[in-house]
Parts: sequence; structure tokens; C-alpha cells
Amino acid sequence: METYKFIIVDRPEKFINRITLNRPEKRNALNNQLRGEVFDALEKADLNQEVRVTIIRGAGKCFSAGYDLGSDLRKDRPWFTSPEIGLRSYSWPRHLIDGWFRMWDMAKPIIAQVHGYCLAGGSELATACDLVYVADDAEIGYPATRAISPPDLQYPTWLMGMRAAMEFMLTGASISGKEAVRVGWANRSFPADQLEEKVLEMARSVANIPPDLQLLNKRSVHQAMEIMGIRNSLRAGAPYVSLAHYTKTTEEFIRQMYSGEGLKKAFDNRDGKWKDYRTKEEEHKEGAKN
Repeated sequence: METYKFIIVDRPEKFINRITLNRPEKRNALNNQLRGEVFDALEKADLNQEVRVTIIRGAGKCFSAGYDLGSDLRKDRPWFTSPEIGLRSYSWPRHLIDGWFRMWDMAKPIIAQVHGYCLAGGSELATACDLVYVADDAEIGYPATRAISPPDLQYPTWLMGMRAAMEFMLTGASISGKEAVRVGWANRSFPADQLEEKVLEMARSVANIPPDLQLLNKRSVHQAMEIMGIRNSLRAGAPYVSLAHYTKTTEEFIRQMYSGEGLKKAFDNRDGKWKDYRTKEEEHKEGAKN
């Protein structure tokens, strides 16, 4: 089994491959090296005759809190995306969407096992999987809509429907695992202490079908979605992400994020009005002290 720096790959059972995002001290934030390792492991599994399904999960307290904004995501991207001269952010969502469709086009089914925070880029990674199973108390959200841009992968409307997607986008608030199932983002939710075994049960069920037939099962669903326009629709969202980076709100957030005030202060300012995400945790810490 190959050794990676930011992920762990294991085989919990016959035919089942598992990738664990392994930056628990950073809430499994997605830097470019981790992203590259995930895709390398997925591609190797797609070619391995001993693998029929892959599970992606997170180590520690959460699945993933999103892209690693503390790293320079412009450098060392795991695959090439042509830049656009004069549009400073347009290549980033295009780069990401290319990756998510690489997962979409893989032959073997991919399952997301989500607990704790599943935010921003973490929610995009889970969305790109074929099946999504979540803990009842997981928190799925895209808080970047409050201060940076719409999602790079504009999944909410496709998976949640217009009303739920609009609320998700216009508030930036998270939804629970149970709510994620109700609105259609996830398949099923389970108590957190049962999630791993329930996901393995589903992976066993998926692995019981031979890969040559499973490939056709998977792609028949995707073909129906593509006939309805999902591939073109998701790609069409990239310019809105780029435009958002020219707004005063985003420019101020990015200035603060990379100034001496730092990420923590920027996130506190972004989420303090709602007292959720990081600010909720800070409030709990203060309450415990008192």
C-alpha cells in the first residue's frame, strides 16, 4: 500500500478501498498536496481489479472544514488548468470543477462518509462522490457565501431544489445531517457512533455487484443528469465565482485574511453575526470558563 503524507489508504474488507483525510489538526483542510493525494489514490483504485468501491472519510472531529485558505492554493495544483489573463480567480473554480468531474467519470463507485464539519470545499468533495452518508449531527455548509463567493461547484440547486438551495446560499448557514437527507444532498443519516459500520454495510452491498455491470449502472444515472444539463450548468457557475472576487466585500475579506489580523479574525468577523461555525465554538469555550 502506498504511503502518503496527508491521507491514509486502507482496505477494511475485501473489495473495499478507504481513503482517510488525515490533517485532523487542520480539520482536514484541503491543501493542494492533499487534493493531489486523494486523486492519485482514487485513480489507482479505479485501475485495481481488487477494488470495487472506495470510501472517503475524515480523521478526527470532522470530514473537512474546506479549502486550506492558509496555504497558497495558486501554487502546485495537482493538475493543469489553463489560466485566464486578467481574471485573477476564474481558473480556480474551473480547476476544481474539472477535478469533481474526474471523480464523476471514474468507473468505480465512491462513497462519502461525513461527520462533523463538512464545509465549503469539503462539501464539494462529498458532493462529487456517488453516495453520501452522514452523521445525524454533521454540519454541512458553505459559509464562503457570506464573504467570498458562491460555491465553486454550484451543487445546491441541483441536489436541494430551488427553495432549500436559496436559503442555503443566502444565509451561509449549515444544515444537519438529518436535514441534508431531507433536502436531497445526502442519501441517509445515522447516529454518529453507527456511521462507520453503516457505511461499510452499504459498501459491501455496492461491492457485491461486479464492476463491469456497476460501471453501466453508475453511468446510466450520470447520463440522465447530463441530459438534463448538469455538466454545462456546473461549468457555467465558474464566472460568478470569479466576479465575486472583484466585489468590495470579498476584497476586504481577503485583505483581512492575509493581513496581520489573520484567518481567525476574518472568520470571526464573517460568522460572528450568526454565532455559528468557529464563533459558536469560541462561545462554548467562554461559557465553559465561566
